[in-house]
Amino acid sequence: MPKSQLIDPKKELAKGELILTPIPLNQYDKTLKDVKDDFKREDLINFYKDMRYIREFEMMIQGLRTVRNYNGVEYAYIGPAHLSIGQEGYAVGQAYVLDHNDFSFGTHRSHSEVLARSFSAIRKMSEKELEKVLSNFKDGMLLSKVQEFSNNKGNIRGLAVDFILYGFMCEIFGRKYGLTGGLGNSMHAFFAPFGLYPQNAIVGGSAGLATGAALFKRLNDKNGICVANIGDGSLSTGHVWEAINFASMGQFRLLWEERYKGGLPVIYNFLNNGYGMTGQTNCETMGYQVLARVGAAFNPEQLYAERVNGLNIFAVIDAFSRKKKMAQQKVGPFLIDMVTYRLCGHSAIDQNAYRTSDEVEIWAKYETLANYRGELVKLGIADKKMLDKMDDEIIDRITGVLVKASDIKFSPRMDLGSDPNAIAKLMYNNKQVKAMDSRKPEVIGNKEDNVRLKKISTKSRKAFNDDGKPVSPIMTCSYRDAIYEALIDKFYEDPTMVLFGEDVREHGNAFGVLQGLYESIPRHRLFNTPIAEASIISAAVGYALSGGRAVPEIMWCDFVGRCADELFNQLAKWQGMSSGLISLPVVVRIMIGAKYGAQHSQDWTSLFAHIPGLKIVYPATPYDAKGLLCSALESTDPVVYFESQSLLDIGEQFAPNGVPKESYYIPIGEPEIKRHGKDITIFTVGACLYQAIDASIVLMKNWGISAEVIDARSIVPFNYDPVLESVKKTGKIVIVSDACERGSLGKNFSSNITEMAFDDLDAPPVVLGSKNSVSPCLELEKFFYPQSEWIIDAIHQKIMPLDGHFPKFDFTRMEKVRKEKLGI
Repeated sequence: MPKSQLIDPKKELAKGELILTPIPLNQYDKTLKDVKDDFKREDLINFYKDMRYIREFEMMIQGLRTVRNYNGVEYAYIGPAHLSIGQEGYAVGQAYVLDHNDFSFGTHRSHSEVLARSFSAIRKMSEKELEKVLSNFKDGMLLSKVQEFSNNKGNIRGLAVDFILYGFMCEIFGRKYGLTGGLGNSMHAFFAPFGLYPQNAIVGGSAGLATGAALFKRLNDKNGICVANIGDGSLSTGHVWEAINFASMGQFRLLWEERYKGGLPVIYNFLNNGYGMTGQTNCETMGYQVLARVGAAFNPEQLYAERVNGLNIFAVIDAFSRKKKMAQQKVGPFLIDMVTYRLCGHSAIDQNAYRTSDEVEIWAKYETLANYRGELVKLGIADKKMLDKMDDEIIDRITGVLVKASDIKFSPRMDLGSDPNAIAKLMYNNKQVKAMDSRKPEVIGNKEDNVRLKKISTKSRKAFNDDGKPVSPIMTCSYRDAIYEALIDKFYEDPTMVLFGEDVREHGNAFGVLQGLYESIPRHRLFNTPIAEASIISAAVGYALSGGRAVPEIMWCDFVGRCADELFNQLAKWQGMSSGLISLPVVVRIMIGAKYGAQHSQDWTSLFAHIPGLKIVYPATPYDAKGLLCSALESTDPVVYFESQSLLDIGEQFAPNGVPKESYYIPIGEPEIKRHGKDITIFTVGACLYQAIDASIVLMKNWGISAEVIDARSIVPFNYDPVLESVKKTGKIVIVSDACERGSLGKNFSSNITEMAFDDLDAPPVVLGSKNSVSPCLELEKFFYPQSEWIIDAIHQKIMPLDGHFPKFDFTRMEKVRKEKLGI
């Protein structure tokens, strides 16, 4: 909500019409004959060589997938095989323009991009640079293996080709010498030293990652552009639209300070082969007819959209050269409608029932490889004998590498027999880094001059004074204040840190947690985003995997459904899928709401607990809120940080000295006893802590029962030892959470505690959660979320009778059976 921009009614209500700029379609029509003198002969021949490598590599994959044989080598490949036969030209043309500083993100159909970019990088790097890359990758493990069989030991560039071919084959075959340890397979391979960033099996998933990477480059003065190679079918996904809209925000060009002002350096390269799997995109499953037209939807520049003949290498080179030059001048983002055609099916086993053989034959006449070869011979740049020899050498080389990559003894898989947790160990790197870069952070003035921070510094650090009397809430360092202190401290330490989300700047987010932060943090480090949760998370992932720290905010927990894929398939998985090569220092702040009913008041922590790869914390006190956030903000693992709207104004009631002003760190994964007891354990997650404390007071007052109250603080990872020690002492436990009871993380805690403390339990653990129904309005919330009375009633009915107690709520077995029959 920048005050500098007036929304003028005279302008908005003026009569007129919108005039769109014509979008170029296939304007470049030069052929090899026209441009041969503009390129070195070696480059022209290498274009053919690279396309031929790609074609043969995919013929190998197709043979192994369908008939289990390639050139006499028997191997039963059963994994994914999405081929791009016929589309090689766009990959080779693009790679010619890009260098290792340019990041490209691909799709499930990315063999051509991986190979083309690798071969191009091998030629462009100096021998010294190349040798360093190969030697440093995984401490030289892959290089040493390649040197055992390569015939290019004295030729670093030739050795590098074997390195990529072998590493890529091993990746596809699930072998430990693969580029990502055999965990990524055909659809996820990458090699960052060559500018190859994650290829993505989620359709359109690369759009958001490339956007975030471009943001990182812009804010951290890094050279290069970012390319999202995505299919025409991806245009129907909401994520792609959100990502492009994110990159098109006017604030980049109009509001950011001069140094950072300008369009993001990102190209959305739609590989338009006419089909999204089997659906025909341009006249069946979508209605755009010309994909390039959608550029007009995003900004006045229409994304500089154009249609390019992807079957003409030189048209591709021309388009990417122009776009890259414009991006270097801080113009962008860009959309390319790259027309191409796959002569093969969607996958190696696709029967092509959705298109005619006549159509394929017509397009085959335009395919790049055969036509380009004919032109090379016709123009005397290469003769047929030379190219035939090259073809044979490529086949022999791929065959030789295949022999080694398919040999289970020479190229074994990760040994999960001897180390069953080998993959799990790669999910987290468990490192703490104070700053992701050594540069001086860009801030506005001294931190101590921040008006809100000065106000917080005058407040009591505890909820009660030394006499035990409550301090006025407005005079107490609250839960929201503690979060604010942790965030502003880190902004003054880490120059790469960015925080973005809906209404986070001047408004300070929907709950005022960030109010006043904009006085100290410039707009390029703290900015509003569109209402587009998918792009918020995916941009954060792209930003972080490029080397920065991102703190995206999701306004309400209920909105995570809008970015579930980005949270669960991107943020949660890339560290593991990359075999630990990628770090994702992302802290996703999510507010668990109340008061606003069914679509704004849900605790969905259980959903996150189910997904491997995320660290999850949920503090319930100001002291824990700050300490856990400080730890999260130095973690190089993705952390989901839940905040509770119902706790925002609460002061510190447990830490004897209150909330320290300076930064401090609570280890993620450690629960804490908030009230000591000996007769029963009450274990809570999140805001339920306070209901448990109230219940413990009543239990002691009315029945002399001493309850030990333990606050989980973290959900993943989690140290069970304090809980098990408590259960060993008390023999009884109640687990309380605001998440719906059915299928909840409370049930998971209960299962684990039962398994690990079975001999110590006098009764089965009792799990209390919110009702298995739609959350109501504020006035009815006490009947929906666990209350202290529920805890007492459940203890009375399910663990031990309380003399003279008459329960209001029914937690009996019969009632449970009745509700389950009704699905409630």
